[in-house]
Amino acid sequence: MSVIRVVSYNIHKGRSATGARESLSDLRLGLYGLHPDLLFLQEVQGRNEQRISLNAQHESLGAALSMNAAYGCNAIRAQTDHGNALLSRFPIVHHENQDISDHRMEQRGLLHAQVNIDDVPVHCLVVHLGLFAKGRSRQVAALVERIKRLVPEGEPMLIAGDFNDWNNRLAPLFVKQLGLYEVFSFAPHSDTGPKLLRNSMQRLRSGLLVPTQKPLVQNVHELGMHGGARLAPPPRTFPAAFPWLRLDRIYQRGFAVRKARVLQGLPWRQISDHAPLYAELELP
Repeated sequence: MSVIRVVSYNIHKGRSATGARESLSDLRLGLYGLHPDLLFLQEVQGRNEQRISLNAQHESLGAALSMNAAYGCNAIRAQTDHGNALLSRFPIVHHENQDISDHRMEQRGLLHAQVNIDDVPVHCLVVHLGLFAKGRSRQVAALVERIKRLVPEGEPMLIAGDFNDWNNRLAPLFVKQLGLYEVFSFAPHSDTGPKLLRNSMQRLRSGLLVPTQKPLVQNVHELGMHGGARLAPPPRTFPAAFPWLRLDRIYQRGFAVRKARVLQGLPWRQISDHAPLYAELELP
């Protein structure tokens, strides 16, 4: 039985939440303290010819954390490029990056790697989906097709990243078509929304007798630990300093979830514009 620590994080190209300063040194220290076994990273710069300190971020993080690294380049500019990366304490048997760009304005990809954990093959897919709903649906269709074609049924799998799915409409596709469940459907979590603002707005509505609007996110029925349905919207992760939108996910198949939480407060709210997700998973 293996317990692995999984982190999913949009690192904002190694810059702080506002983009005003570099944050890779703080990121290295923060991740080092978590002792992660698998890191699913988005907005990673593989090349930066303008600032050498921001170049090859997957390699510098892998060296600092003593982890193997795989990088999938998606967006190429004149002097920079960025994409997704997987860092692993376990051997990365192979990896491939698939272009799932939906239009010319957004270059998107999914990084598919297989790692061996105690001789068990585990498929890890790092994703960063597009900003538009129709594009995300097509990208998820490509993801589902790839998994059905290349991942043997029943083998453990993790899909994590920035889904840009603030309405939580994609979760049923993963549940019904792939047997994947978001880690927070198994592990309790507190709402990470801005409570002061929410309470103030509730008081304002009461004072003005304004009908309460529908919630931004519809709850989705997912399977609980003992087979019972539970309402489990994923936590809010964006913006990191004042989380309001539910953009980031960790989906799993073949694991038991021991713990899942959003990392908030310092130093995380200063490192990136997203808050990272952390989960402890048990591989039987």
